[in-house]
Amino acid sequence: MTIAWIEDRDPLPDPARVPIPASGLAAAGLDLSPARLHEAYRKGLFPWYSPGEPVLWWSPDPRMVLRCEDFHTSRSLAKRVRQFDRDDGPETAASPADGNAPPALRITLNQAFPAVIAHCAQRGAPRIGLGAARAGRDWTQAGAAQGRDGTWITPDIMAVYTAWHRMGCAHSVEAWIGGRLAGGLYGVGLGQCFFGESMFSLAADASKVALAYLVRHLQARGVPWIDCQQETPHLASLGARPVPRARFLDMLAAGRDAPAPAWGSGRLRADGRLEPRSGGRPVR
Repeated sequence: MTIAWIEDRDPLPDPARVPIPASGLAAAGLDLSPARLHEAYRKGLFPWYSPGEPVLWWSPDPRMVLRCEDFHTSRSLAKRVRQFDRDDGPETAASPADGNAPPALRITLNQAFPAVIAHCAQRGAPRIGLGAARAGRDWTQAGAAQGRDGTWITPDIMAVYTAWHRMGCAHSVEAWIGGRLAGGLYGVGLGQCFFGESMFSLAADASKVALAYLVRHLQARGVPWIDCQQETPHLASLGARPVPRARFLDMLAAGRDAPAPAWGSGRLRADGRLEPRSGGRPVR
């Protein structure tokens, strides 16, 4: 089957209306803009291509989906989540020899989107334990992106999703240790749908904790699932399952035009609340 070539003014193919090859590759072109992304996500498409290639648009079958109610929280992850939620240590890292309390653990929403996507784009480096990070051991590079290979996050991808973030459509969740970014994830909100894009960890479990907080935040706002796009053992271990493309498109159609939850910026709590940066009452 011939792959459609999309010029700037051409619409993307709609997988709900036209046949898409078994590979999931639906179209190719050169246009990559917030408007094009908006069209693509509404149709269940996403961009995925390597440097030097045209923009390739995909609709895999099956589609990996994490239903929020199915998110698997292991005993060790639950312990980490509680630790991040109750910690009120100092915002900056203390020297392990000065006798001060360990630095604070925080999960935030939409406070460092450009840094998160930049870390997700880097190739992997060894992660360190959370205890070692709190004790002051340094880290300098991103841990391996979890999900699709981080090398697909080209400078053009970073620029367009950052622009989309400024428009209020793309969002990041950050894990902090003593005021330093230790892990996180980013994705796209559309109505009552959330599309996960990539995760990274510098300290062990940092991205998993960020995902756990995001799941609770979405549940509190009536968002039932996270699109994980492609199947990986890591996502399966967290409760994500493959869904036939036709079923995914039905789920998308049911949620994309629903009233979108209010996205903000601030500290996330384990029960789904958002404490805005400017203070005031938590957002439920």
